[in-house]
Amino acid sequence: MGKGKFRKMFPGGNTAYGFFSYYDHIIEPDATRIFVIKGGPGVGKSNFMRKIGEDMIGLGYDLEFMCCSSDNGSLDGLVIPAVRVALIDGTAPHVVDPKNPGVVDEIIHLGDFWDEKKLRACKKEVLEANDRVGRLFRIAYSQLREAKVIREELEGYVAESMNFAGVNHLLRETAAAIFKGDPVQHERFPRTRRLFCSAISPDGVVHHLETLLQDTKHLFIIRGAPGSGRSTFLARLAETAGIRGLDTEVFHCALEPREIDFLLIPALKTAVLKEVAELRFTPPEGMEIHTVNLESLSDPRVQASYAAEIAYARRRFSEALARGIQYIREAKLTHDYMEGYYIPAMNFGAIEETRLKTLARIRKYAEEVGGG
Repeated sequence: MGKGKFRKMFPGGNTAYGFFSYYDHIIEPDATRIFVIKGGPGVGKSNFMRKIGEDMIGLGYDLEFMCCSSDNGSLDGLVIPAVRVALIDGTAPHVVDPKNPGVVDEIIHLGDFWDEKKLRACKKEVLEANDRVGRLFRIAYSQLREAKVIREELEGYVAESMNFAGVNHLLRETAAAIFKGDPVQHERFPRTRRLFCSAISPDGVVHHLETLLQDTKHLFIIRGAPGSGRSTFLARLAETAGIRGLDTEVFHCALEPREIDFLLIPALKTAVLKEVAELRFTPPEGMEIHTVNLESLSDPRVQASYAAEIAYARRRFSEALARGIQYIREAKLTHDYMEGYYIPAMNFGAIEETRLKTLARIRKYAEEVGGG
């Protein structure tokens, strides 16, 4: 068995609405097993999951790494699709608790392996750092809310210039190109999985699109400015796929989590991507790329009449987004400082023993479901 492949995505994000979670979409509720990992900062939750992932990918299993939006180097979850097993960080701000305890879910509490006496000795420092992290995130989210309001202003200028009847025509043509000749299945209800393909992180807006597109043969890129109807365009295509009984993976906007940036239809090996400056990437060789240009349906005279307002709004948007990222970066640095109190208090040898026992159980589940 060769080495497995991996995909990277984000189950939650720092958005204009604060921290926004799609954690319920990490894995199906009737999974083989869901391990919810609890514990404080610096106790080794991410490393616990990463090492299990490295072991399983070495055994030939494909993986999904659920990346942390607030720490580019950390994981918030790990999924082994063939075995239908997930490990999930269940601590704040994305608190997760077992929904079917014992039957599907269980808790692995890494807090069992810390030295309480050492932690109590630095109680004041930890409480102060924790309060500061929360305050910095609140400031960051206020900046992102401001960025969203400014983007809505920009969308208004563009929307006024659009021929939306023409957009509907392009939507119909695109749907025909994607779904032409493909069978409809109504034996089971299709699954819609919702996550993020990008994140507003301490290092700016980051994505891992290359890992999500590795099995894609057809990529449709929807070109247009905010307000041209791109997100609605993707939403309609996702609805059409669902009506045809096709499973979809819907990836939402990092700033506005109710909007869609990216759509995958695995059965058709097809993806639809909203062209966004922050989602630049190099398409893999051999991928068939189709561009749908909504900009062609915009009246340039209307936008020209708002040229000064558009330029000013774009500058304000960039500044607000940059401020939000800066405060997220400061929150991350403060969180790192807080981890410095926990790390010396941990018994990492005992945690490694627990990890190896968990890995052995996962391999046994793999045998039971025929995945190993």
